[in-house]
Amino acid sequence: MNPDMENKYLRRIYEHMLEGIIVMKESREIVMINPAAVRMTGWKVGGHVDYCSYCKTRELKEGEPTCYLIANKEVPTFLSEMPTYHGKTIDVEMSTAAIYMNEDTGGTEYLLVLRNHELHKRAREAAINKKMIRALIEAKEEEHKRLAHELHDGVGQSLFSVSVALQAIESFVHDNKQLNEYIVEVRKELQKVMDDINSYSHRLRPHSLDQLGLEPTIRHLIELIHKQVPGIDIELTTEGIDRSDPAVEINLYRITQEALHNVIKYAKATKVDINLLRDKTHIYLTIKDNGIGFARDKIQNEGLGLKHMEERVDQLGGTCKILSEIGRGTSIDIVIPRWRPEI
Repeated sequence: MNPDMENKYLRRIYEHMLEGIIVMKESREIVMINPAAVRMTGWKVGGHVDYCSYCKTRELKEGEPTCYLIANKEVPTFLSEMPTYHGKTIDVEMSTAAIYMNEDTGGTEYLLVLRNHELHKRAREAAINKKMIRALIEAKEEEHKRLAHELHDGVGQSLFSVSVALQAIESFVHDNKQLNEYIVEVRKELQKVMDDINSYSHRLRPHSLDQLGLEPTIRHLIELIHKQVPGIDIELTTEGIDRSDPAVEINLYRITQEALHNVIKYAKATKVDINLLRDKTHIYLTIKDNGIGFARDKIQNEGLGLKHMEERVDQLGGTCKILSEIGRGTSIDIVIPRWRPEI
């Protein structure tokens, strides 16, 4: 690469890099400053670099420079608060290096690199929040799984034993019409309770999800909805779907469950199309309805369900687009990596 081209590239890097770059004299007068440093501090060429909060208050040895980084050249980076032109302070990570002796003045000039630590703190906080949300979702699903198991295998089996006992009692009192009718009524009520227990257990955590996978579980959910709401047509088409990471399966199931709940409760739709596709790299879930639609910025409590969908997709490292228009229905488009990312 010829020198002119090399200088051109270096100039572009200098102007577009996110770190602030400042060249200053020993007097701290600014000789050069890149756009990132200007945005951070508001300083300009000819101005002076103020001392950070630590350097202003630290105890100095005799003859020691006020600047901690210049006094301790072996320190690669240093975290402190830097006063800015605007009268505020910003948390920055700083490093410095002596670059050359100025031929005119004979003084050393210093390269000062500033990294906005606020951005790093926000990124770390976002990562921590993401981990917390993931832990909460997983803990909630684990608790649902435990409760569903208790309802199905504990309470459900106990009620079934009671039902069998009633059948046995009924065989001994067939001559007592009044008592027999009463037992029949009790058995009917008991069956309703058993059906409710099975329904609650399924809502908490469908057993078919762990045993058979995502597609059969969604199909069973659609069958239940058709029985409860016969006026709505729900079509599921799939391609390439087999067993996936349990976290992927439960989150996609919950998203589908929430979407269908919203369709039934709010959308007044007559048709819903669900497409579930898996290729070599991604899983795609699309849910479209022909309902009344909505304006996202005007819903409040109902919007929590949509927010929870987006949080679940975010935990899987995917993208979620929720598009709706008044009178033209709603479309939910989800794309997630085939393998669950480690966060």
